[in-house]
Amino acid sequence: MIKKMRKTIALCVFGIFMATGGALAFELKDLIGVVGGGFLVGALAEPLNDFINTVTFNRGVGTEESTKVVPILTVGSGTAIGAAQVSGPAEAVENTKAVAQLEVKFRDRFRVEILIPIDSTNPLKQFRRVQQVGLSALIDYRL
Repeated sequence: MIKKMRKTIALCVFGIFMATGGALAFELKDLIGVVGGGFLVGALAEPLNDFINTVTFNRGVGTEESTKVVPILTVGSGTAIGAAQVSGPAEAVENTKAVAQLEVKFRDRFRVEILIPIDSTNPLKQFRRVQQVGLSALIDYRL
């Protein structure tokens, strides 16, 4: 699975490099975060979801609700590739398209990350919080 993931990222980067005529006037990390992040999460969502469900079931803490893996869309803190497994009633999970992540400070000493299941993949446009859905796992990809 790791080899497929690396190949997918490499093909995505190569395709964009060729489409831009080889002119890379941006950081590779930003490219992967913006373009490859959503593609990578979409391509691996089902295997990641199955993996998380297997691990939690084997440890006796599985869920009886529906689950799926969606991208985390971070607002205001740079580029990162992230995903989250959400769980809840089937219809609510189906309506969840992403998780919006807001990073704020509390009393100058605390960094607070607020994770909100939302019904859109674009948090800059209108979106709504999906009720009855919670996060059951966070997934990070080390660049």
